Amino acid sequence: MTKFLLTLHVLAAVLTVGPVAVAASMFPKSLRQALGSPDDAEPVSALGTLHRICRVYAVIGVAVPLFGFATAGSLGVLGSAWLIASILLTAAAAGVLALLILPAQEAALVAVREPGAGSLPRNAGQLAALTGVFNLLWATVTVLMIVRPGSTTGA
Repeated sequence: MTKFLLTLHVLAAVLTVGPVAVAASMFPKSLRQALGSPDDAEPVSALGTLHRICRVYAVIGVAVPLFGFATAGSLGVLGSAWLIASILLTAAAAGVLALLILPAQEAALVAVREPGAGSLPRNAGQLAALTGVFNLLWATVTVLMIVRPGSTTGA
């Protein structure tokens, strides 16, 4: 059962976090393009698609920690320091996404679709930096999951 849960956890991570990381990373460039050519509908459409990917996969991504907790319980490592650190970093990444990136993307979409309706709360550079922080947090979690200090895998 442990191998099955671990497989589900890894698949959920790859299939949900990956698309968010890529789409969020592409959003600032598309935002710059949309701001640079306000009469071109293609960059605005791309922004909508990228934001939708981030939003939908963020919700589906809740499966990652659910399967992770089930796997950790099955392995008997719930109290391990590396796992607690991973949980905290995962919570931080989720917070950056839910509280900073998604609202900034939404505000940018409104500002681009309805000029004069509002101002951009973050410029594309700030949004790119937030996305970099989000991706760095997930990369750190991935390293912790592979290296697992004190692991008996011999790696």
